[in-house]
Amino acid sequence: MTLAAGLRGFLPLRPIGPLTRPADLLAARRLAASLRVGGGYGALRGARRTFSDLLVFRLDGGSAPAVVVKHPRSRRAAASLAHECEVVRRLERDERLGLWRRFLPTVQQCELDGGLPLVIEHCLPGQEGDMLLRRFPQLAQQVTVSALRMICELHRATGRMEEVTARVGHWVDPQLAVLAEEIQWCRHGRGADATAVLREHLVRALTGRRMLVAWTHGDFHPGNVLLGRQYGAPLGVIDWAGAVPDGPSVIDCHTFVLTLRHQREGRQFGRVVADVVRRDSLLLEDRHLLAEAGVLTADDRGETALTLLTWLWHVANNVAKSARYGRSHRWVAENVVPVLREVAARQIA
Repeated sequence: MTLAAGLRGFLPLRPIGPLTRPADLLAARRLAASLRVGGGYGALRGARRTFSDLLVFRLDGGSAPAVVVKHPRSRRAAASLAHECEVVRRLERDERLGLWRRFLPTVQQCELDGGLPLVIEHCLPGQEGDMLLRRFPQLAQQVTVSALRMICELHRATGRMEEVTARVGHWVDPQLAVLAEEIQWCRHGRGADATAVLREHLVRALTGRRMLVAWTHGDFHPGNVLLGRQYGAPLGVIDWAGAVPDGPSVIDCHTFVLTLRHQREGRQFGRVVADVVRRDSLLLEDRHLLAEAGVLTADDRGETALTLLTWLWHVANNVAKSARYGRSHRWVAENVVPVLREVAARQIA
C-alpha cells in the first residue's frame, strides 16, 4: 500500500464540504443554467454530494414541475446511475405492478455521456424517512410496518416461491468477490479465512430452502423511502441502483429493520449485525415488526443466515458504488470486521 493510499484511509467517509462544495456548486449552477434554457425550470435548491459520489439538487419554482437532478462525480457513480435508470424504466413497463408504480420516480432524462452527465427525475412527494423519524421517533413502528407492507407488495407482484439451491452461488459469490477486491482486510489472513467461513455457512444454510425470488430493491432503508409528513405513510421509493429482478426479496425487509435499529441506537450497521450473529437471532422487537408486516419469519438457523446475506449485500453494494467505503479504515473496522470475526469465532452451524 502506498503512503497516499494509507492516508486516504483515515479521511472521513462523508465528502469534505469545504473541499468539494465549491466544485459541486459550480457544476450544479452550470447544469441548472443549461437546463433552464427553454426548460422552464426554477431555482436551484439543496445541492449536496452523497456518499456514493452523486451531486444531487432540485430545480423548482419555475413554470415546469419540480425535478431532481443527479450528476455523477465518478465513473462508479455514473455506472450506478445508468443501472438505476434501466431498473426504473423496466419497472414502469411492468404491468404486474399496477398502481404500485406510483411509488417509482419517473426518469425524464438520462444522459450519462459527455462533459456534464446527468439524470433528471420528477420529484416524488414526501420526506426521506430517516429525517422524519429523527423528528418523530414515535412513528417508528407505524412507518416500519407500512414500508414493509409496501415493499412486500412489489415482491408478491413480481415474485415466485422457489427452491433456491441453484441461485445461492449467484447471491453470494459476486458479493464476496467485491469485498475481496475492494477491502484489503478481506483479501489476506484472518479476513480471507472469515469470508470463507461465511460463504460455507451461507451455502449450507440456504441450500434446499424455499424463498420468494422477486424484484429486490437491495438498499431498502428508511432514507430511501419517502413518507408523508403528517402520518408517515409511504409515498415513494428512491435509489434503485442496487435493484435486481431475481433477488432474495426478504433481504429488503431485513435491511429496513436492521438499519432502523442502527439509526435509533446510534451504532454502526455492522455492530448491529454482529450482535444478531452472537445471539443467533434477531431481537424479539424486530421479529415482531417483521411478523406484523406479514413477513415470514425463518427458523433460527435461517434467520441468522438471512441476516448475514442482508449484511453481505449491504456492504458489497456500498463498496461497489464508491471506493470511499472500502478504503475507509473506520468504516471497515465498524461494519465489516466485527461481523466476519463473529462468524469466524462462532463457526456457526
